[in-house]
Formats: sequence, structure tokens, C-alpha cells
Amino acid sequence: MVTLLALGAALAYGVADFLGGAVARRTSALQALAWCVPVGLAVVLVVALVDGGGFTWTSLAWGFTAGLAGGVGLITFYRALARGPMSVVAPVSALAAAVLPVAVGTLRGERLDATVLAGVLLCLVAIGLVSMENGPGGTDPTSGTDTPRATGDGTGTTSGRARLLDNGPLMAGISGACFGAFFVLLKAAGGGGLWPLVAARAGNLVVIAAALIILLRLRGRRTGPRVSGRTLVGLAFLSGTLDAAANALYFVAAHEGLLSLAAVLTSLYPAITVLLARIAYSERLRAVQRLGLAVAAAGVALVTIG
Repeated sequence: MVTLLALGAALAYGVADFLGGAVARRTSALQALAWCVPVGLAVVLVVALVDGGGFTWTSLAWGFTAGLAGGVGLITFYRALARGPMSVVAPVSALAAAVLPVAVGTLRGERLDATVLAGVLLCLVAIGLVSMENGPGGTDPTSGTDTPRATGDGTGTTSGRARLLDNGPLMAGISGACFGAFFVLLKAAGGGGLWPLVAARAGNLVVIAAALIILLRLRGRRTGPRVSGRTLVGLAFLSGTLDAAANALYFVAAHEGLLSLAAVLTSLYPAITVLLARIAYSERLRAVQRLGLAVAAAGVALVTIG
């Protein structure tokens, strides 16, 4: 059951990240998240009300803290998606996100049987293989030439601090560390129905709102092109809904089973993002990335058997 829930979360995250990245490429990271995060909060709130579970203030506090970490992760991740090839950004982020929960789970005394452990290790290797790139990010995957995309602050500058923020792999690594913290803190939130998840989404929203306010004070009204048109708005709504669904699936999986297992399987979402980017943007898969997808399939098979 845990395996199915975590893999379902990976599928939902993978599609949500692809759609959200598509929106961010045409607008900016913050503009995309300003749509996706409130939609996700609304979805989780409705589901929590229908579920009717109780909550404790401690669980809400853990959930809100997880949301703060996740919010920072979302900003840096969408920034990375807007600036670099999805087939590189998503796996780098996922690898960083998987390592922290595994380390925490091990320190807490979680023990996996030999077959499942082998599968988890293969999944970690697979994420690393899929993340390998040919050269520096920020190039058009089909032509290999620099392609301008919307930047996270909407200014288009590439000097000084902006160069650091335009480093796709670096932003992906930072986002992965934040997502790893999100996974660990959400596990610590314990029970209380889905209300800790509502608190987490509220934490996401606080971070996004704070970032927008700071950016508006620093840059005036220049926060990047707005999300407009039926297509972009629809993609943003769908991305937010799927991201919320993925959160819920991971939350249940992490509390039904081991943190390390749930987090690693959930972190396989780049396989979905990479495949969708291959179809939509013709981002080429290198031989090592194809090997990574095969290793991921083998790892999931071992976990399922175990």
C-alpha cells in the first residue's frame, strides 16, 4: 500500500512540476506559484473538511513549518525550471530531496529488509543517473544555444546576484534540500487527518506572499509577465491541484510506512517530468539518463517485491 501511495505521489508530482515549469517559462517563478499554491491550498482544505479528521496544534505547527521549507523549495525549484532543461533540473532536485529523509530515517532506527534496501539504493542511483548533464544548464535542449526565458524576478538581468539565481542546477539543489526538509517535517506532523497538510499549504502561501511583497518593494511592479490566457491559467490550476494531490498521497504514505521508503519512491517523480519534457520540448535523453530510467524501474520492482 505504501509503495502504491508513494508512486502515485511521484506520478502526480512529476506531472505537476512539468505543468508548473511550463507556466514559469512563459511568466516567472513567482507569478506561476501565485496561481498554483492558492489552488493547492483550496483543494487540500476541501478534502480535509470532507475527511472530517481532528487535529492538534502541535501537528499544525509541524505542518506549517514544513510548508515554510516547502515554499522556499517551490520558489527555487520553479526558478530552476524556468532557467534550465527540465530533464536536468527535476532529477537534481529529487536526488537532494531523497538523501535527507533517508539519513533521518536511518538515524531514527528505520531498517529495511535486504530486497527493499536494494531497491531503495537502486532508486537513489537512478535519480543520480537521470540528473547527469552534458554541460552547463540554461541552454535550449534542441539547439544547444542560449535561449532567453522569463526570470524569477521579472527583470531579465544576468549580472551579479542574478547570475547566481539563474544557475539552474544550483537552484535545483537548494530546492531539493528544502523538499527533503518538507518530507521530514511533514512526517513529524503525525496524525490529525489532513489538517497538517492544510497548515503546510498555508506555510507555502506565506512564503510566496512574502517573496512577492519583497519583490514589489524592491522592483516596483516588475514581477514578470502575468499568467494570462485560458491555456496558462488552466495549466496553473491543474498543476496546483496535482501538487496538492501529491502532497496528500505522500503524507498518507509516510504515516503508513517508513519515511525513507516513502520519500525515496516519491522522489522518483523526475522520471515523469523527464519523459514529458522529452515529448513536449524534445529535450534529448542521453544514454546515461535512459539507463537511469531503467535502473529506476528495477528499483521499484525490488521494492514492490519486498
